[in-house]
Amino acid sequence: MKTTNTILQKKTKQRILSNTLIVFMVAMVFANVASEMYMTMLPLYMRYLGADVVQIGIFFTVSQIIPLILQVLGGWVSDTIGRLRSVALGSVIGLGAFISPIFVPTWQWLYLTEGLNAMTRSLIGPSFGAFIAEETSEEHRGKVYGMTDTIYSVVTVIGPPLAGWLADTYGFRIMLTVAAAIYICATIIRVFLSKIAVKRHPDISRESFSFKTMRNNFKTIFGLAIAGGVLTWLLLTDGVRDIAFSLSFRLMPVYLEDIAGLNLQQIGWLTSFFGIAMMLTTIPAGWFADRFSERAAIALGFILEFVALIMMINLEAFIGFAAAWIIFGVGVGLLSPAYQSLLSKALPERLLGTGFGLIHASLGIFSLPAPAFGSFLWKAISPQAPFYITAVFALITVIPAWLKFKLSAHDLERAAQANGNHQH
Repeated sequence: MKTTNTILQKKTKQRILSNTLIVFMVAMVFANVASEMYMTMLPLYMRYLGADVVQIGIFFTVSQIIPLILQVLGGWVSDTIGRLRSVALGSVIGLGAFISPIFVPTWQWLYLTEGLNAMTRSLIGPSFGAFIAEETSEEHRGKVYGMTDTIYSVVTVIGPPLAGWLADTYGFRIMLTVAAAIYICATIIRVFLSKIAVKRHPDISRESFSFKTMRNNFKTIFGLAIAGGVLTWLLLTDGVRDIAFSLSFRLMPVYLEDIAGLNLQQIGWLTSFFGIAMMLTTIPAGWFADRFSERAAIALGFILEFVALIMMINLEAFIGFAAAWIIFGVGVGLLSPAYQSLLSKALPERLLGTGFGLIHASLGIFSLPAPAFGSFLWKAISPQAPFYITAVFALITVIPAWLKFKLSAHDLERAAQANGNHQH
């Protein structure tokens, strides 16, 4: 009987996706389709409500800052009350973010909507990566992150065209109503999952929900971040890359239209080529990271990004740009699951939410002034200058990725100690 139980346990363990994770991903699809619909049409909806270009620009700058601050708190909430409860709470707040835009009389009211949206993203974002890490064994983690990246890519292909067609045919408010209805479906699933989680784990303590535990969590993550291990190198490398890519990528559509001479339809096609290439790469990339190593997938991804950027700067024909965007999509598809997998292994399990939240927030803060500096380089030197700098940093970061992106015994020991499980 004992042998049978062991075999059954092994079979259960070998399943890459648990039932809970499958339902979680279904909810993610609904929520992200709704989110893509809303975000794609938001600048146009603001213009429809009377906002000018400068007001739209200020709105999006402010809306970038709010989630950076809240994401850290969201990660701590996730670690304290549990991943699924945090996601459910975020989704319930999200109902306000999706329903309120339907009825706003002026665009200024959308600041309130965006505040709710920031709270939603900060509660769900850090919990998302952390929950996948907790529900997946280490040997399959790259594959599962690859699957979620693929699903997310599919969602970005569905949401915007659906939003465009609805807004064009029936108007913005009908489009927003459909997006809200889709989001309600996601919220129902997430609340249902949360209730099941509470029934299965009624012993989860809420006593640690205090400023003291938040301070201790941040102190632990900060200690790991400056310890000189793989987490330090992940942060340094990603910080440098985030600044480098922010220098140029906000200017990309302007470069493609003004310097490369592409029309809007061609620019749209490039985005599609990138999305399809990434979508086809992420699942095999996850397998590659699990089979060989995360650092191999990340380093190869960095090299392909460099190749794509150099091609983009030096080519003139549309077919060349299409090839560059496909290579770029493969590069991002290669490194994304591997990066998330490695990060989840370097962080202590009980602090995954705080870790994901703090890391994403700190990277965003560093790169905030980068687009303005990129514009200065464009005018002072040449339109190609910010893109060359991005390409150079994409290549340079291959070195730390290959040499330092590997979990040592010290990294595992630090994570175990931070988790409260001292290894001897």
